[in-house]
Amino acid sequence: MEIIELVKALILGFVEGMTEFAPVSSTGHMIIVDDMWLKSEEFLGKYSANTFKIVVQLGSILAVVVVMWKRLFSLIGLYKIDGKPMMQRFNLAHVIVGMLPATVVGFALKDFIDDHLFSVETVVYALVAGAILMLVADKFGPKKPKITSLDQMSYGLAFKVGLVQCLSLWPGFSRSGATISGGVLFGMNHKTAADFTFIMAVPIMAGASLVSVLKNWDQISMDHMSFYVVGFISSFVFALISIKFFLALIDKVKLTPFAIYRLVLAAVLAVILFF
Repeated sequence: MEIIELVKALILGFVEGMTEFAPVSSTGHMIIVDDMWLKSEEFLGKYSANTFKIVVQLGSILAVVVVMWKRLFSLIGLYKIDGKPMMQRFNLAHVIVGMLPATVVGFALKDFIDDHLFSVETVVYALVAGAILMLVADKFGPKKPKITSLDQMSYGLAFKVGLVQCLSLWPGFSRSGATISGGVLFGMNHKTAADFTFIMAVPIMAGASLVSVLKNWDQISMDHMSFYVVGFISSFVFALISIKFFLALIDKVKLTPFAIYRLVLAAVLAVILFF
């Protein structure tokens, strides 16, 4: 594989890592950068390029594991403080209940999403739709949220947030944008909703990547492995840089600044595409 193609993988990994934790849609940004500039589909093929955009997110997920390892390991009984689990009420069942809706819907719509939603045009609409939801959440969410810790979550709340997360199956909508907005509307503060979002993302994205790789394995050439590896490492490094910054920022600035950014980006793309 030529150096220029590895540089493209590095750039896509950078885009993924820097946008995965902000509610602006990392997949949407990768589609925009790739389809309008890098054109990885020309040497990877359509389905291999789509698979890359999913698998590269594993680098960001590994960053979540590194940053939040105590909390994640506590969920499966591998980490305790003074002989007790780190969290007393929030457990693995909350994560399973929360990820169930998107897992079922995603499995059912996998082919439709691959065939029809991985384009800049559909991302533009998703950017706008996601921005509207985020503005609604900041406007109508409770001023004094009752849920300020994961330990206060019920299974019903986890399921309701999981239902909203289904919207993120539309590339460009944003997983964190959907779930944080849903959490805020259902009474969580922004930081707690973000924590739940990132914890749920680990099994969901790992599973989605595995399914995509298995489904398109015959479309992936071993000559492309270096492209995948460089993208993975790049997304991991840049995600480590961005995740702590975002978690410290979200409760202060909330969702509105990100919604405005999405609307501006959508307007710019609409001018380029449709006028």
